[in-house]
Amino acid sequence: MTTETSTPTTTDNNKPFIPSISCNASQDTLSELLLEHGAIVVTGICSDTERNNLVAELEPFLAKTTLQTNDDPDEFYPANTKRAAALVRKSETVHKMITNPSLMGICNNILLPNCERFQLHVSSALVIGPGARKQILHREDDPFEFFEVPRPNMVVASMWAMTDFTIANGATLIVPGSHLWEAGREAQAQEITSAQMKAGDMLVWLGGTLHGAGENTSNEWRYGIFLSYSLGWLRQEENQYIDTPLEIASTLPKPLRELLGYKMHRGLGFFDVS
Repeated sequence: MTTETSTPTTTDNNKPFIPSISCNASQDTLSELLLEHGAIVVTGICSDTERNNLVAELEPFLAKTTLQTNDDPDEFYPANTKRAAALVRKSETVHKMITNPSLMGICNNILLPNCERFQLHVSSALVIGPGARKQILHREDDPFEFFEVPRPNMVVASMWAMTDFTIANGATLIVPGSHLWEAGREAQAQEITSAQMKAGDMLVWLGGTLHGAGENTSNEWRYGIFLSYSLGWLRQEENQYIDTPLEIASTLPKPLRELLGYKMHRGLGFFDVS
């Protein structure tokens, strides 16, 4: 029997912890922990077969990626990192991940109070290489700055581990509890922790939680799949209609197609086919 107790992802008692909980836990339990801490690790959510298939499907696209090696510390994205977006049309395996029941349950609980439906916000592969610096801490909901911090729950984000995430290879930095902070408060070193997890686990965090990619001081490439969701009345960060145009979207299962945004939100999103 799987219990629903949470455990820290780090043994450093001087750091705040991120609850780690089985993918078999109830959607309500996952949501409650996420609302309390601002981030959780869901263990064992992606099988080895799914990971291997996804990596194989995305390999041709990542191989074409130009690897920037000259780093500008003021740039949002660190160098020595490979990125690929538009995953819906590049990987069939990612379709199941996007509509994962645990993730959908979390979005139902956290986003639907503020909208009638939610949508896929961003899909991307993020492969961090040796020598990559840590990323600037930020919030997923920062583009919607006309809302004051702490903002309403507008975004739920996830990072699926295709490889182990360790402190050395750049595990995502998380500031637990920062989704409740007032505007202007800056994270201190002792308030930041690394979301260490095994390949096949998934990190989930709220749009208001401060986070960023960690520094990769190892000789390994840290491979993650980033999937985020937003309120149906917001502009998506990734233009899903260009990345997955109608001729492709029309071949997808209806739930996935609607997550891309091919469904109206009240009066928003109408179109003319004439």
